[in-house]
Amino acid sequence: MSKILLFNKPFDVLTQFTDSEGRSTLADYIDEKGVYPAGRLDRDSEGLLVLTDDGKLQHKIANPKNKMSKCYWVQVEGVPDEDKLDLLREGIELKDGLTKPAKVTLINEPANLWERNPPIRVRKNIPDSWLEITVCEGKNRQVRRMTAAIGHPTLRLIRYRVGSWTIDGIDNGELVSK
Repeated sequence: MSKILLFNKPFDVLTQFTDSEGRSTLADYIDEKGVYPAGRLDRDSEGLLVLTDDGKLQHKIANPKNKMSKCYWVQVEGVPDEDKLDLLREGIELKDGLTKPAKVTLINEPANLWERNPPIRVRKNIPDSWLEITVCEGKNRQVRRMTAAIGHPTLRLIRYRVGSWTIDGIDNGELVSK
């Protein structure tokens, strides 16, 4: 039976177990041996990271060819209008090619959201808003590059869901077994 662990990764934690520069890693939170992250989540991103001891499952989750959807809560600078959101929904041209169409919705700030440490920078004269963005591919820093391409840089990025797994009921920094 495969071991599946869900981790709500805090901001500023690397998605690896060792780091020669002394930065915070998964080893600071996870004692479980023989499990590995299925995919990556940038150091400056938060939220769901799936870990498993099953190489086939790890490949299925991480490989973009398998089209496992990933849903993100994204706090952006400003409030994008529907025309800009439509650009993301249709697929947007990035330096490494056209993205696949994304599901994008303007949402209220997610309930039960934990404080980020350190907090995002707030600018008095510029409002911010939250988007829910679902993608089925995993280009490097894709969601951040997508929001920047429509003129609304990402301030905070939280992966809410991978496939059918979510961070519901998992505190930031907490690990649960599935």
